[in-house]
Amino acid sequence: MNQFVSKLRGADEKRVNGLAAMRRRWQSLHWAWRTATVLAFLAFIYALPDLNEAGVWPINVISTDYAAEGSAFDDVLVLTAIYVLVAVGLNVVIGLAGLLDLGYIGFFAVGAYSVAIFGSPTSDVATAYPWLMLIPIAIALAMVSGVILGLPTLRLRGDYLAIVTLGFGEIIRIVATNVSVTNGKAGIHEIPRPPGEWPDGTRIFGILDSRPMYWLCLTMVVICILGVKQLENSRVGRSWLAVREDEDAASLMGVPAFRFKIWAFAIGAAVGGLSGALYASKEGSMTADSFPLLMSILFVAMVVMGGQGNTAGVIVGAVTITYIPERLRFIADERFLVFGLALVLVMIFRPQGLIPSRRRAAEMADMKAEAKEVNVVV
Repeated sequence: MNQFVSKLRGADEKRVNGLAAMRRRWQSLHWAWRTATVLAFLAFIYALPDLNEAGVWPINVISTDYAAEGSAFDDVLVLTAIYVLVAVGLNVVIGLAGLLDLGYIGFFAVGAYSVAIFGSPTSDVATAYPWLMLIPIAIALAMVSGVILGLPTLRLRGDYLAIVTLGFGEIIRIVATNVSVTNGKAGIHEIPRPPGEWPDGTRIFGILDSRPMYWLCLTMVVICILGVKQLENSRVGRSWLAVREDEDAASLMGVPAFRFKIWAFAIGAAVGGLSGALYASKEGSMTADSFPLLMSILFVAMVVMGGQGNTAGVIVGAVTITYIPERLRFIADERFLVFGLALVLVMIFRPQGLIPSRRRAAEMADMKAEAKEVNVVV
């Protein structure tokens, strides 16, 4: 058993070195080649539904039984894009600022219910607002909820902050179940979709064709990634990293730690609200049961397993955690057991994540070196 574990760890070290070499080679390329590569990759991602339909890239992993239930591979792509957006927003909170948020589903639900309450004709609001007005409303309300949650709680650290945020997510779900404005357990229906019509008069964002919704969600993902990368490379991002590494030392060096933690919570909540708004528009109807605690835990798993602090890593984590359960749907309920075992194995043999940030990889290397020194001394 020890030999098996040592072989796995040796293979993991080789993989880490390989990733570092690939990163150096990528950075050594001319900017024009890097830009062309990124654009080609984006074109491929945008074309996934058409490639799958044409059979050029046969990646339809949905079983016949599942497809008969009215779902299709395009729907999985939409859900994957929304969860990638969630992971990008949560990475700001966990990966950059180092704040363990277990209640991120609360911001997701605030954004979804904002679109539902203010846009659906079946809600208690007298006037149903157009969809283009609903998105800013959802982002603003989610950001305000992030500030309201952060002001009294961000003075806590570690496990205490995690417990408080976990309670926030449950409070949102329980309130949505019991208040009349959300229609209680019956939920809200006829949630509007984005506007627009094709030349023949059919709706662009219809129920039967999920490709336009996928392209819209993917565009939002690209915009948010660019915005987060700009923040990460700015003074705000460097302040987040300083707070994450050592909040006391950052405060002594003049970094207003509490202010930047509030900013991290607000920005993360805004992205979470945007993803929730897109989710509500995709589903068309929802209840409070649409936002269970398990979903919030999976959001955190996307960031941690993918590689917290690294945007590419959290994207891979989100795609993996969304894809694997659908790929294993042919084995019915046993797929959750296989999926859980896969997560456990990844966290045992790859604790830094599938694609860790350079800082995280260096931290794990230092920890391994210290452990070896301790073993030698003993």
